[in-house]
Amino acid sequence: MAHSGVQKDRGELRIHENLDELGTDLAEYIAELSEASVKERGVFTIAISGGSLIGLMGRLCEAPYNKTVDWAKWYIFWADERVVAKTHADSNYKLAKDGLLSKVCAFVRFLHVFQLSFIYMHSVISFQRDFKGRKLKYFKGPSLANHLLHFDLFAFFTKYPSTDSSVFLLNKWFRDVIAGINLPPNLPVGEFEGNHYQMPIDVEAWSGKGEIQLVPVLPSHVNSINDSVSAEEAADDYEFHVRQLVKTRTINVSDISDCPKFDLILLGMGPDGHVASLFPNHPVLDEKDEWVTFITDSPKSPPERITFTLPVINSASNVAVVVTGESKAEAVHLATDEVGADCLSLPARLVRPIRGKLVWFLDKLAASKLDGSQFSE
Repeated sequence: MAHSGVQKDRGELRIHENLDELGTDLAEYIAELSEASVKERGVFTIAISGGSLIGLMGRLCEAPYNKTVDWAKWYIFWADERVVAKTHADSNYKLAKDGLLSKVCAFVRFLHVFQLSFIYMHSVISFQRDFKGRKLKYFKGPSLANHLLHFDLFAFFTKYPSTDSSVFLLNKWFRDVIAGINLPPNLPVGEFEGNHYQMPIDVEAWSGKGEIQLVPVLPSHVNSINDSVSAEEAADDYEFHVRQLVKTRTINVSDISDCPKFDLILLGMGPDGHVASLFPNHPVLDEKDEWVTFITDSPKSPPERITFTLPVINSASNVAVVVTGESKAEAVHLATDEVGADCLSLPARLVRPIRGKLVWFLDKLAASKLDGSQFSE
């Protein structure tokens, strides 16, 4: 059972018995903010960090959220990022891609219009299911790319394989795509039935050597850093990109400053009280003018990172800090309880949305050193 309370200016604290309970509450919280933002502005802008919170966000890939979240309206950003290749194990982008983005489509419904510009054939082949005879009918012709498929390709080929070479190629291609999106190994075929999402697939742009991503979040809405430049250049480039989206009001703007006003910024916290890549006693804590800055001396590897500054974080409509584990209990206490002035410079304690709402999502281990008198079930 969750406990909650408000700690004066430190926001709302939600304490959960276990990670499963926390993950469910976090998914509900994000889904509600997404729905409200899309209804109000037509988009949902969310900035995320790395760490364990990506795994906890995975509940969004499950029912009912996989059906109700309007993923196409999401614009995803990173509150901080390690300046490494996107394929590097330390990349927050890779963590999110592997742990969240590539799983979102595990339950995408494949019963709508598919564009099959099939690169392995000279002519486009479309298929339809003969429900009575349970046989595969295929039609060759250059004008059939937008043919309506009235069956689920993956389920159909699993149940009704064919030895026809063209069918074999399509079957192989589709299985390669499925393998590339990290579907759960025990996912039943029946999960693909339904018609919730219209999911066009255009494989003409796929060379066969790269990857095709079927995530409902549009690729152009996933705003990762330039990983081919220095940390300073990456920070400048990312800030310029954010500023362009503020100009078009894709990202809202604060009414009391020129800072971007993200709908939600999701942060983790380290045992030292750092958030994003804002570390204790680091000069970037005092940055007031830049939206995105960089460091080359992170106390945690890798040393080169970019990060949102405190003015950007504190301009968000909503900020959530997700913390789990006993190793962070002291930092949670220092960041949220009434403590001495010597803790006021703790980065997590400096997270104070000016006109937004701050919510802490904690498991009971992370909350074990808090004063429990202010909490209720």
